[in-house]
Amino acid sequence: MPVFRPLTKPALALAGVLALTGCSTSKAATEETHRTWRNAEVNAVSRAAVAAGVATVTSMTPDGSLETAALDLSSGKKLWAHPAEIAGRLPGMGVQPPAAVQTTPGQAVVAAVAPAGPGGKGRTWNATLVARDARTGRQLWTRPVHSTFGPQPCGGRLCLSENTALASARMVVLDPLTGTVLWKVPGIAEVEWSDSSKVVMLHLATHPVLASHDVKTGKPAWRLPVEQALSPGVDLSGGWAFGASGGDLVGYVAPYTPPGKKKASSFGLFSVALADGTVNWLRPSVVRVYPSGSPGYAPVVRPVDERGQYGGFARLDPVSGRVLGQITADQVPGTGWWLAFPGDMARLDFLKPGASGAAFELPSGRPTPVGGRRGWSFCVTDPKPLPLAGAPGGFYSVASLCEFDLATGKRVPGSGAPPVWFTGGQDGWRLWRDEKGALNAVEDAKAAAPGMYG
Repeated sequence: MPVFRPLTKPALALAGVLALTGCSTSKAATEETHRTWRNAEVNAVSRAAVAAGVATVTSMTPDGSLETAALDLSSGKKLWAHPAEIAGRLPGMGVQPPAAVQTTPGQAVVAAVAPAGPGGKGRTWNATLVARDARTGRQLWTRPVHSTFGPQPCGGRLCLSENTALASARMVVLDPLTGTVLWKVPGIAEVEWSDSSKVVMLHLATHPVLASHDVKTGKPAWRLPVEQALSPGVDLSGGWAFGASGGDLVGYVAPYTPPGKKKASSFGLFSVALADGTVNWLRPSVVRVYPSGSPGYAPVVRPVDERGQYGGFARLDPVSGRVLGQITADQVPGTGWWLAFPGDMARLDFLKPGASGAAFELPSGRPTPVGGRRGWSFCVTDPKPLPLAGAPGGFYSVASLCEFDLATGKRVPGSGAPPVWFTGGQDGWRLWRDEKGALNAVEDAKAAAPGMYG
């Protein structure tokens, strides 16, 4: 199977401790009339975040520096931009997006890690968390940062992993308007889901734990050791991903084989009830494939046996964990293919660049002719790292998806928006980075949905 850039979150450091050339509002020439726009003034390298009619993204400038850019969600017009920084984030996590939090109807705060400023960088801190009014860019407050994976929205508040490179690592929960610390928990953690009353965090450790906290007080509601959900021997160095499915949270932990060892760590998918942390279902020893939907939306996996041999492919129901469609290992068409899917994920496609590929219907698993068939896959499978100035190497932009003719293996010119299983949806809009780095949007999301990257 080809190696794709998954942008999951390897945590190797834990072993030791997305010129404005076309910005417009138009009527899309699609089956329905939708507002669309494309802003090429930004070079989006992170996922986009949306709140109170503003879209925000981390953008790379021509000189390799980063900036936090805010755009009007209805038109794509750039509202403001300010310098951004990476300070302690691991390359495999990708460039962090800003955190956008709605504070009152029509009002939001955007928080992002920024440079410390002249004379501010030192042993105590290396950067600054800056909170701004989402529409005007007016600075509201700042907080010194030593090392962090970046801010995240959590139930109307801001969650920030602090001191991630130090023994004093902790997660602080901040008032988005004032920066006041409301509560905190020790250790490194990441927000995987939240609503107005609770937040579920993955506490990163040798024995990682999923825990639900009251978003106002921090009081734990439930705790679930990940090894209890999967099996002993979990190692987050291989990466992880989570996605919500109704009242459940579906998690994926990737395998990792430490240097000098032959056996991989425990891996697979599992589902837990957000209400009480009960494990709903488990699919051990399967790897998530790319491109594909979020674990909580449309997970597609391959089983791996004890000898490390890959089986076929299966699409799972995120609610029950049951197989919705699959093909066997002997149906996989040799080598030299890229995985692809149509917009409705009703087929499993094998794209061969410049040649005829193969396609299989789901859920029957039967082969189907490729004539007239199209599938979405990565535009490129060998991307180059971002030439970031003053930042560690190994960071990549979020991937772009292109539509291909399965019969010829060539790109389809003038394709529309990528499918919702890739982009997800926020506040009725779907946003994505195109091949040239421009941020694109279409107002056709029927409901909120996680994209491939969350």
